[in-house]
Amino acid sequence: MTPDGAAPPPSDLLVQAVEGMDRPLFVLDDDWRFRYVNPAGAAVLERTVAGLQGRGIWEEFPEAVGGPFEELYRHVRETGESGTTEAFFPPLGRWFRADAFLTGAGLVVTYDDVTQRRRTEEERAAAVAARESAAAEAAAAAARAEVSARHLVLLGDISQAMTSTTDVDEAVARFADLVVPLLADWCLVSVVDPDGTRRDVGRAHSDPAMVPAMHRYADLRVRSNRPNAPVPTALASGRPVVLPQVTDDDVRVMVADEASREALAPLRVSAVATFPLLARGEVFGAFTLVNGPERGPHTDAELRTAEIASRRAALALDNARLASAAQQVAERMQHSLLSPPVQPDHLELAVRYRPATRGVSIGGDWYDAFLQPDGDTVLVIGDVMGHDIEAAAAMGQVKTLVRAIAFDRLEEPAGVLRRVDHALVGLAVPAMATALVCRVEQTPAEAAVGLRRLRWATAGHPEPMLLLPDGTVRDLSAPVGPPLGIGWRGPRADGHDVIPADSTLLLFTDGLFERRGVPLDESREELRRLVEAAAGSSLADLCDGLLASMLGDGAEDDVAVLAVRAHPVGGERPAEAGPEVLPPLLGHPA
Repeated sequence: MTPDGAAPPPSDLLVQAVEGMDRPLFVLDDDWRFRYVNPAGAAVLERTVAGLQGRGIWEEFPEAVGGPFEELYRHVRETGESGTTEAFFPPLGRWFRADAFLTGAGLVVTYDDVTQRRRTEEERAAAVAARESAAAEAAAAAARAEVSARHLVLLGDISQAMTSTTDVDEAVARFADLVVPLLADWCLVSVVDPDGTRRDVGRAHSDPAMVPAMHRYADLRVRSNRPNAPVPTALASGRPVVLPQVTDDDVRVMVADEASREALAPLRVSAVATFPLLARGEVFGAFTLVNGPERGPHTDAELRTAEIASRRAALALDNARLASAAQQVAERMQHSLLSPPVQPDHLELAVRYRPATRGVSIGGDWYDAFLQPDGDTVLVIGDVMGHDIEAAAAMGQVKTLVRAIAFDRLEEPAGVLRRVDHALVGLAVPAMATALVCRVEQTPAEAAVGLRRLRWATAGHPEPMLLLPDGTVRDLSAPVGPPLGIGWRGPRADGHDVIPADSTLLLFTDGLFERRGVPLDESREELRRLVEAAAGSSLADLCDGLLASMLGDGAEDDVAVLAVRAHPVGGERPAEAGPEVLPPLLGHPA
């Protein structure tokens, strides 16, 4: 009410209402001066009503010039359309939401301090971003862990696959197959042979359709690589060569001829990494990982794993080469010590040897068959303790002594064993062996009637078996003397028997029938049954059948077998016996 009791005009009521508003408000005239500011508005702007009334907004708040608030106010004034904006106001360090609309009294602006809301939203957004970042990092860490695990499995597979064979080419092929596609799109593995020849042996491509193209290029690569190409460089320096980006110019520089470049083109080489195969200070190969443009450069993890893989592969290949060399030495030793037997007169001889040690071609067992100067055939089978290279070396000495003494002395088998025993002790040969020496004897008169006699002596060796023409099997027993190598001075005695025509004499070492946990009598009886069942078989089938039945896929001990079939003396030597084989000096006795 006015003092005179009349009601106040409507404009005064509006001012009173605005004055009491909690929401800040101000009105700007056409010259951008504050026509009105309510107390809440002045307080938010950290000014007084009197301090703002009549003053220009751009002079009082020059920081707003050119900003979102000026843009809003001018837009509303120019268009007459109301508008809203929300922005940060640096002078006050706070966020404001401003609503503006045009009236007859001027441009009305209401505004709120939304700083706390914005902070809450920002904190919430930051928390969400942090969670998303943590989730992304966890996913990335899981992906890295998965890659690391796959790489570790690969390294284990490389070691297992490559150490399970002594064939260098097979090991290299396995290596190439394992690293693709985990480490590269395709791979070539080169080996350098002892004569310096380089061969691209291992080849693998992740795309089966590109395998023929890979082979075409690999067949040309060795002769077309210039010295600055990755493989020659790695072989010469012993260090990895990594090309993250291979251009056409690089290919022209590194590949010597157009045919090789044309063969390489379909493979779309984008990145190359070559690692030398280095072990024990020797570089004997290299392997090359190649990527196409889709996969791009090799990652650091792939390169690290590839370098470790190269070292493991190199060591495995070096071991394979050493094993192969040892195998070749053993084979040469086997050839020299276990030479083919003679094939005299109408006697057909067959020999078999099976070592117990995997990867070694020879052990302590041996066989021998030779003619004495008088024309008699000497048969020897023996077993030096052990079944490795050392046993083979000792066996060579024992065999040589038996052969030399038997050839020179023309003594009966017991006498030969006696002299060999004394020689082993006198010469300090570090060996102990069982042995069986047989001599097939035949005087001219006996030859005329087709008679052959057998004399034999044993030094701790299993008794031989005689398969008679009617299919029965007889053990040939004689007094058993002690093994060789102990200097036995007691008596040694011979056994005597007749060898009928078409009978088969079987000499063998104990590895043929002895079995862990099986009584000797039972295992020997099993052997006897097999020999009986083989009556009528060829000599080769007899020997092979015995080994297959008694040994299966593996032997617990070295095994040597010497079989002799006595064909009838009259007539021509049977075709199944093969040609006669005699030493040159005894082939045509005077």
